Amino acid sequence: MLSSGTKNMTEGSVKKLIIQFAIPIFLSQLFQQLYNTVDSLIVGRFLGKGALAAVSSSGPLIFLLVSFFTGTAAGAGVVISRYFGAGDEKRVSKAVHTNVAFGLTAGVILTIFGVLMTPAILKLMKTDPEVLPDSIAYFRYYFLGALAIVMYNIFTSIMNAVGDSKRPMIYLICSSVLNVLLDLLFIGVFHFGVASAAIATTISQLVSAILCLTRLLKKDTVYHLEPKKIRFHKDILGEILKYGLPTGVQNSVIGLANVILQSNVNSFGQDAMAGYGSYVKIEGFAFLPITCFSMAMTTFIGQNLGAGKHERAREGARFGIAMSLVLAECIGLVIFAAAPVFIRMFNQDTEVVRLGVQQARTEALFYFLLAFSHIIAGVCRGAGKAIVPMVIMLSIWCVFRIAYITTMMHFIHKIELIYWAYPLTWGISSVIYLFYYLKSDWIHGYDRKAA
Repeated sequence: MLSSGTKNMTEGSVKKLIIQFAIPIFLSQLFQQLYNTVDSLIVGRFLGKGALAAVSSSGPLIFLLVSFFTGTAAGAGVVISRYFGAGDEKRVSKAVHTNVAFGLTAGVILTIFGVLMTPAILKLMKTDPEVLPDSIAYFRYYFLGALAIVMYNIFTSIMNAVGDSKRPMIYLICSSVLNVLLDLLFIGVFHFGVASAAIATTISQLVSAILCLTRLLKKDTVYHLEPKKIRFHKDILGEILKYGLPTGVQNSVIGLANVILQSNVNSFGQDAMAGYGSYVKIEGFAFLPITCFSMAMTTFIGQNLGAGKHERAREGARFGIAMSLVLAECIGLVIFAAAPVFIRMFNQDTEVVRLGVQQARTEALFYFLLAFSHIIAGVCRGAGKAIVPMVIMLSIWCVFRIAYITTMMHFIHKIELIYWAYPLTWGISSVIYLFYYLKSDWIHGYDRKAA
């Protein structure tokens, strides 16, 4: 039996349902982005461009390592929501406990790997020797909290799967506020240094994970967690990996390409690293409408195709695509115009600002291409074709992007060519996605029992 918190998107106004579903996701992603940005903002303002470069150099690698596990674990949300809708509480319980077991295992592995391999990986990424000590310190302290990061994502995927999205958002807001206060205390008041920013993040993530765990331990919920029952159930684990592995691989593919791109940026020195890192944080806000509508599309398309409502699914896809493109481009115009102001928020060094603005004005006007690629990827996942976006991202956003960067840097060592790697690959993937969307029979994905 479905709970009152579950949203049925097969009846009612298409536009209203999609917007209502997307808004909470948008708010959660907004605070998540603030959470990720505050370290760089405070570090850059209080500790200078060297410290900002140290934090920035770790970002793509952190995303690469964390996103695979969290993306794969997201597959549990699909499994839990399906059994929850069918009223099969026994399998819901098995899926919850299997997902938690997966998270604990992944978190421990990630912690050990991140702490031990930090120096070697950062050197492999050509991190500027001047900022390498701070980068190592930041990276290691961050990964001491990897278990909390993974478990927070595991817990929220469980709650979201049964329609309980309000509490994860509240918990995230609490941890975001705590992170800001701790950053200001550690760096602004006590002047502890760049590593304290990672410590603040670790503490904040731990608090949010504990808040989620407290809720899951309550006996009045369908997702009640009993510690003694935490273990792997082979059949459920197989389903989790089936739905989540393509997303995990896709996330890692993007992360891998960005790690290689970051290593090339690092070769231009700490000014370039700081400028690049500042812009990436700003771009994260442009990504918000893309994320929320992509997730909304996956749920909307999945529910309606599952119910056999093909034209309704097509109508929802058209609306989601249009909204995402318009919002992303509007944000892009704002970033293009106000780039100097935004970059100076992180660091006021003239060269850092120049490089950050240069990147912003190279990429911002092409956000509609980024939005289109992600929205169609969301449609594909909702239609049961999760392998499609994984293959496209692997071939274009990883293989082609890496080949382009490697070739350009070998013959023409100019940072502007690195900036152009993004709109170029967004454009190519968008053309492929457009062809697939118009020519393939994605609308009958479940009818044909597509993978």
